[in-house]
Amino acid sequence: MAETVPVRCPACHREHRYTAPVYPCVCGAPVGPPLDRDRAATPVSHRVWQDDWVTVRCASCGRSGEWPRPELGCACGTVLRVPVAEGRGPVAEGRGPVAEGRGPAAPDRGTDQEADAARAATPGTPGAAAVGAAAARPPFRSVTIRTARDAVTAAALYLRWLGYRDVRRADQRPPSGIGLAARGVLAQVDPAVRPATLRDVECLWLTAMTESADCLYFSLTGYADDARARADALAVPLFVLDLTGTPRPVNAPADALATGGTGDRAP
Repeated sequence: MAETVPVRCPACHREHRYTAPVYPCVCGAPVGPPLDRDRAATPVSHRVWQDDWVTVRCASCGRSGEWPRPELGCACGTVLRVPVAEGRGPVAEGRGPVAEGRGPAAPDRGTDQEADAARAATPGTPGAAAVGAAAARPPFRSVTIRTARDAVTAAALYLRWLGYRDVRRADQRPPSGIGLAARGVLAQVDPAVRPATLRDVECLWLTAMTESADCLYFSLTGYADDARARADALAVPLFVLDLTGTPRPVNAPADALATGGTGDRAP
């Protein structure tokens, strides 16, 4: 069950009831950050990427992953950071061994069920690996998109669901939007109200080429026709994020990736 705590805004003294968000672990169990009832919420005056994440361990499978730190927007305009009880166990259902690990929205090991499903795919059969990988993944569950930060969170969760490890903010900032990186891949998250352009797609592809990585693009409002044509020619997967936070493939490379994932779940 999601945890609910009272939160008082120090700027205007309004009282709020805050319910912790619950995110899906790769094993399928819901995981929520444990909230600290004894500490007061603090205003967010300056953002640092590392401070926007908190390490939470799944009680079902024992994995530790980094999830968005709880925040609450007050009607007075103040953004409040809700304190997390770092020493307590996570709010999650299920039981399992405690295993230490780290990686933003990305565990280091797959579950036994995932490995069994992958082995169950018939070797040598076209598409067998993709079918096995798709069967191994639980249904994708994301966050409702209300802000640009929500869009980045949704994209990071989706990359993790696909099987990418160590999702983090990219070292190089893209010309537009926000860059995410993981092992072997670069992703661009574009929350702009205009469709992604041909230049956006080509810049992402060129940056990925210099780093010998694959790439994919997430847009809130879609793509210009020439951008889609160029992405098809370069085999760049394109996704559109709907307001539920669910990425929708809009070209063949994205369809293939969504169906098969990366297959990179074993250590």
